[in-house]
Amino acid sequence: MNKIKAIITDLDRTLLHTDKSVSRYTLDILKKCHERGILVMAASARPMRAITDYDNIIKFDGITTLNGGVTILPDRKSEIGIEKKNVKKMISYFMRYDDAFISVEASTAIYSNKDVPAWHPIIFDRFPQLPDDEYIYKILVSSTDNALYEEINGILTDDVYSSIAQKDLIQIMNKKATKWNGIKEMISYYNISAEEVLFFGDDNDDLEPIIKCGTGVAVSNAIPSVFEAADKVTTSNDEDGVARFIEENII
Repeated sequence: MNKIKAIITDLDRTLLHTDKSVSRYTLDILKKCHERGILVMAASARPMRAITDYDNIIKFDGITTLNGGVTILPDRKSEIGIEKKNVKKMISYFMRYDDAFISVEASTAIYSNKDVPAWHPIIFDRFPQLPDDEYIYKILVSSTDNALYEEINGILTDDVYSSIAQKDLIQIMNKKATKWNGIKEMISYYNISAEEVLFFGDDNDDLEPIIKCGTGVAVSNAIPSVFEAADKVTTSNDEDGVARFIEENII
């Protein structure tokens, strides 16, 4: 693995412990990567406001957020959103489910019809109308009604795709907004090939990077499809699997 020039990692359930902390051991290993000239980047479903604290201590060289909806590099930021008319159309359908939990990730905040304390949302009771003067990157929806999951493909507009996170949370993004596309933008910026990238992940959105990066590593708590597609497997997120793999194989 001497050819590795960039390490790119998912955050939740991969780099971060279940309690969302980063161990001192992991921070020390990532610092050693930087000292050896290896780039350290993140590719996450989180918005940037939920990554800032980690960026302040890790100093990522690039960040793909919102599953590729926003990619941030030292001197530029790219954004890929969903047309508001299509957001309204889809949300109108979701509202047919009495217990539907609906959120939209927007330019400045996340707006939800129910509170999720960990997300710090703005509670919004005007769906399918949308917040004024906001760019919409992603829709999040879930329900106890299995029909929603069975019907989702028929609900989506032509410009979007969906994936499942945390087993039951439907994420809807522009078809161009994928982690892999964000990763391609980041490595192109640094003139690095995919073969020179070591990627760590655990969930559906990580499957394409796991397959297409030079070395794809699954943490042991990954979902079966990621686990099976990975080139290598490391220990779980709570056992600092990312850092342990890097220490044993890279530095």
